[in-house]
Amino acid sequence: MTPPAMPPSPATTKERILRAALELFARDGYDGVGMQRIAKATGIKAPSIYKHYKGKRDIFEAILRRMEELDAEAAAACNLPVAPPDKDPAAYARSSAADLVAFARRQFRFWTEDPFASAFRRMLTVEQFRSPRMSALYRAHLGAGPLEYVTALLGSREAALAFYAPMHLLYAVHDSPGGRRTARNLLETHLAAWSRGCAARSAPRGKGGASARPRRKGTPRAG
Repeated sequence: MTPPAMPPSPATTKERILRAALELFARDGYDGVGMQRIAKATGIKAPSIYKHYKGKRDIFEAILRRMEELDAEAAAACNLPVAPPDKDPAAYARSSAADLVAFARRQFRFWTEDPFASAFRRMLTVEQFRSPRMSALYRAHLGAGPLEYVTALLGSREAALAFYAPMHLLYAVHDSPGGRRTARNLLETHLAAWSRGCAARSAPRGKGGASARPRRKGTPRAG
């Protein structure tokens, strides 16, 4: 006799709730989704959802914590600093242009291809116009936050704009019909050109051998 299927563990159910809620928030907006709809999308009864989360705000805060953790993990995996610059200046001094390029490539794929991160980005893109907090979160994760991080790494806001602004634009290209391949190709073109520019600025100049390699410092959240 086939044994009866075991019910999902609390951890599995909690994760399913989190992902179902985020997909609904991205599609219908935070205010347009209630706990009953989240429970239905998860495949559980409405009262059962409260065994895992106190309410919709609790689910949302868990989503934010997950994104913070994933951001930090990505920076650490690419040898870039996680702590603020005043807490770990040596880590910023050790970072390289190659590390930043690897991080940017990884983050672009993460924000566009990972189901959780992509839904979070879509949610913030729409919700930024409806709520001051959502607007602040959009800036922190996809706007001013990444720009300030790259500014700190490179030591120049102008250099950071030249690096990050095309990436920010390419999210919209990626989301357009048939834009995925175009965005990926343009990203690689941009990163290659930027890397060549760094190499050229780092090359010795004349007899003095002066280097124009940018100074690096910062705190992470690159999109």
